[in-house]
Amino acid sequence: MTTAETTETNDNTPAPLSAGETWRALYTHFRPHRGLVALGAAFALVGAVTGLLQPLAAKELVDRLGGDEPITGILIALTALVVFGTAIEALGGYVLGRTAESVVLAARRTLIGRLLRLRLPEMERSQPGDLMSRITSDTTLLRAVTTQSVVSAATGGLSFVATIVLMGFMDMVLLGVTLGVIVVIGAVVALVMPKIAEASRRSQEAVGEISTRLERAFGAFRTLKASGAEERETAVVAAAAEEAWRNGVRSAKWESVAWSSVGLAVQVSFLAVLGVGGARVASEAISISTLVAFLLFLFYLIDPISKLVEAATQYQEGSAAIARIMEAERLETEEVGEAAGAAGGPATVTFEKVAFSYRDDLPPVHHEVSFEVPGAGMTAFVGPSGAGKTTVFGLIERFYEASGGRVLVDGRDVRDWPVSQLRAAIGYVEQDAPVLAGTLRENLVFAAPEATDEQITEVLVRARLDSLVERLPEGLDTVVGHRGSKLSGGERQRVAIARALLRRPRLLLLDEATSQLDAVNEMALRDVVAEVSREVTVLVVAHRLSTVTLADRIVVMDAGRVRAVGTHTELVSADPLYGELAATQFLATAPEAAV
Repeated sequence: MTTAETTETNDNTPAPLSAGETWRALYTHFRPHRGLVALGAAFALVGAVTGLLQPLAAKELVDRLGGDEPITGILIALTALVVFGTAIEALGGYVLGRTAESVVLAARRTLIGRLLRLRLPEMERSQPGDLMSRITSDTTLLRAVTTQSVVSAATGGLSFVATIVLMGFMDMVLLGVTLGVIVVIGAVVALVMPKIAEASRRSQEAVGEISTRLERAFGAFRTLKASGAEERETAVVAAAAEEAWRNGVRSAKWESVAWSSVGLAVQVSFLAVLGVGGARVASEAISISTLVAFLLFLFYLIDPISKLVEAATQYQEGSAAIARIMEAERLETEEVGEAAGAAGGPATVTFEKVAFSYRDDLPPVHHEVSFEVPGAGMTAFVGPSGAGKTTVFGLIERFYEASGGRVLVDGRDVRDWPVSQLRAAIGYVEQDAPVLAGTLRENLVFAAPEATDEQITEVLVRARLDSLVERLPEGLDTVVGHRGSKLSGGERQRVAIARALLRRPRLLLLDEATSQLDAVNEMALRDVVAEVSREVTVLVVAHRLSTVTLADRIVVMDAGRVRAVGTHTELVSADPLYGELAATQFLATAPEAAV
């Protein structure tokens, strides 16, 4: 039974986080960079202070014009304030931008490290494309929300309060008019923010769906073309893209409402202050210079209000990304690390009444499976599809944990082994013999990066790949394409076998490792495996019994149970199921094998 038959995709839609959870998550990303963020905030604050001084300088300029006093000094001071404020804000913007990129880099490193260490069941419950979008698209939103939004909220808030205080010193009546308009418009903005958050969340989910759909299509590209499914798959991906577009437009609409409200608040405030202020100047309650300065402060108020709205908008957009990133960070991982190469002789493997199910809601795959592999030699596992043969390998590698009984390697429960140490002793050839994008050399040394050229050459000969390398235009440095698309099925299997042999394992697991080989290459590799089994413990899963007739022992499995153990000769006559399999494949050596 393969894991593809026993798992299904879960719903990866993250639950909305509370404000407290979101801020704690944001602070986790923000904390290592808080010094640089504080520096950027200081620059922004200094720039804001220079902006606050400009209306006061303008008031002084108007007063001097009215008193026929010299204005050269005040003009120079005003110009210096503008230039200095602009320069310091630009420097602050660079510091924050660089820090924001560092936040994104750190988040991506963390996510990549976690996702590549996921336990296999977690990966099988997830969509790879969606996980990739969390590393790429979702982390990008951290750029603004963990730096710009924090600084904008801090400096905008301080600037807003300082401006309001100075406006109050100018004239409390005009301040009351201004605040009345701002409060009304602010209420509208507050109602809009949740809508931005919801639209952003749905847009990010749709982007993840695009990645998922594309990953599925590219992963089976030949099947897609052979099935004439280009138009159908295009429509599916386009539908996800349109969903992202709709939610992006929805978010843009509500953001437009928020920003328009800010502009409306300032314009209405300006008109109201101009009318009321003009009347107060006419009644000599305030001077014309005070009104000019107040109006300048009002225009200056646009910046802190805009920063506050920007911070709120970025927070709403970022909260959806934070929820998706946090969900990925909560997936269960393995504690793995670098391990030294395998040392020692052949490994022993023992299953003691092992029970296993891929999920609680699925029927068991193993029912008290027991067998023993004492050491060097070949042990084959045969039986009909769904018997649980491949699952044996998954339990040995600790891809899955047994729900009952024990799996022992060298007499030690695999759960007591450090994962990296256990897997360093194992060479594993999967059923579909995956080949990674890159060169042939990169694929061969993937599990043994320290392998020498002599070791590579030796393995190429043993795996019958030497003639292939001679034909390739760039030899070992030839690019093999996405998932080895430039190689035949048999060549991919031989690459996978060579990769496992190059690791010099103590325990070699071969899952249908010769299913795509022609008869000549199958016989040749069977001899290689037989030779390797003199020094290494070899476990083989095979449907083609020609691969396993020379095995030292054969474990016959059916419906998750071990029904017989013996040699080919013994089992042909002793076990009806094996006898039937052998007869079907013309391997029976006695008439009774056809039973």
